[in-house]
Parts: sequence; C-alpha cells; structure tokens
Amino acid sequence: KIDHPEAAAVVPFLDSRRILMVRQWRYAIGTETLEIPAGKVDPGEAVDVCANRELQEETGYCAKRLFPLFSYYPAIGYSNEVIRIYAAGGLTRVEARRDEDEISRVDVLELDEVYDLIARGTIRDGKTVIGLSLFKMHQNRGAFPDDFFA
Repeated sequence: KIDHPEAAAVVPFLDSRRILMVRQWRYAIGTETLEIPAGKVDPGEAVDVCANRELQEETGYCAKRLFPLFSYYPAIGYSNEVIRIYAAGGLTRVEARRDEDEISRVDVLELDEVYDLIARGTIRDGKTVIGLSLFKMHQNRGAFPDDFFA
C-alpha cells in the first residue's frame, strides 16, 4: 500500500460557459496534458484552502465560491490517496501564476469544447473527466444558481 496525502482539484469557471484549464508535461506518460488545476494538501491545511491555493498557484486566479463535486480514490488497488474535486466560481485575477516550472500554459476553454475533447479522447485525465462530468450532473439537478459563476 502507498500512503499518499489528500489532494484537491478545481473546475474553475470564469463564467457559466468558460473554464480555466492547465497544460503540463506528465513524465509518466511522456506527453503534455490538458487538465484542471490540482495538487496535494499540505500538512494541517484544509482541503478547500488547498483547492484555492492550487488554483492561484497554477492559474493566478482565486475563487470566491467553492462547491464540492465529488471525492474519489484514483488508485484504490494500491494507494489510499483521496482527491476532492470542487467547482469554483467568482474568480478574480490576483497575481501571475507561480508554478511556471510545472504548468506550461493556462487555457480558457468553452465548456462545450471541453466536453468534445473528452468525448474524442483528447482529455484523458481522470480527475478532469470526473470533475466535469459531475459538474454537469449537479448543474442538471439545479445545484448552481446563476450568481455562482459571477
């Protein structure tokens, strides 16, 4: 068994139709990926605080609102890692992103385009697919008022 700290991931909305995504090189698969911001929780840090910190470090934005979408075990057969995924609204640009060694670029994408990239198999990152799918489920159930995104 591999002991692993908790992690947080964020689906960050600029408005109801556009999200921020990050591009980063993933050595394990030898390619650049397009995914939602995420990272490990620091010792003693609350998971929602980690979510906003990672959002800021990777994109330069901070969220006024976080909505918990889902928690899951990405490698249940050999690790106790838990990833907690949030939707983030009310984004404000706060500073230049700090993870320039890790993140090669921040992209603004239309939500429909992201779903197309998932359907075509271009986006294959688990937390990204799960986060966006469960966002859509919660949205269809009326979980997000219009002011969530503002």
